[in-house]
Amino acid sequence: MMWDHELRTLSDAIRIAGAEALRLASDGFETYTKADQSPVTSADLAVNQILQTHLLNMFPHDGWLSEESPDSPARLHKARVWVIDPIDGTKAFIRREPEFCISVALVEAGRPVVAAIFNPSTNELFSATRGGGLHLNHTPVSPHEHRADQQPVIALSLGEQQSGRFKTVEAYATSRPMRSIAWALALAASGRIHAVATFESENEWDVAAGTLLIEEAGGTMHDGSGKVLGFNRPEPRYRGIIATSRHCPDPVAQQLRSLSRMST
Repeated sequence: MMWDHELRTLSDAIRIAGAEALRLASDGFETYTKADQSPVTSADLAVNQILQTHLLNMFPHDGWLSEESPDSPARLHKARVWVIDPIDGTKAFIRREPEFCISVALVEAGRPVVAAIFNPSTNELFSATRGGGLHLNHTPVSPHEHRADQQPVIALSLGEQQSGRFKTVEAYATSRPMRSIAWALALAASGRIHAVATFESENEWDVAAGTLLIEEAGGTMHDGSGKVLGFNRPEPRYRGIIATSRHCPDPVAQQLRSLSRMST
């Protein structure tokens, strides 16, 4: 099948990188502050290097866009580009919370075609190829239908939870804090939660892999104004992200669509 070689290569690389992240979490790591005041650790940098070495050695003609690598306009002229968040949820990693993950997507013509999100703490590797469906540890996943007696769950950033920005949605769903948007998208794709929402700025590397997982599981994914996401753009940022799982209850989805319209 298409992209099987890419997915196998990615799966091997992301597990090696995840093992190194866990080793550093146990043995110790350095923490630095980036220009935007966000933290980065030596584990972020080590994971980035492992992925770059494995993926670009195997696919040397592909482009590269990573949170922890200098950006280059050369990627805009590549037929394929790897979009990487070495550790999404760095603050969770620093606190040893099991909600950080490694998020990788291969983008062709502005769309992710291969994706993997790996949580090394739980040993869960969600993956997909375009048209191939969602898999967990290489086994197909079919999201469970929402039960009428089950309270829907939506992942929100802690700040937006506290501000009440999504209070109209929270009337229909229980909210949970989002420590990693990539991991939240994987949970939504698998049906463990029902939606992910933020109007805060997000980057392509935060959501590229999650977008394919959501789509392959039958869900929907848009930016904060309701527009379809494109990837490998000159400015790789979005004003918010709205994702719904395949079985997201209609009242929750309708409230999110309403908020998206208001944000335009």
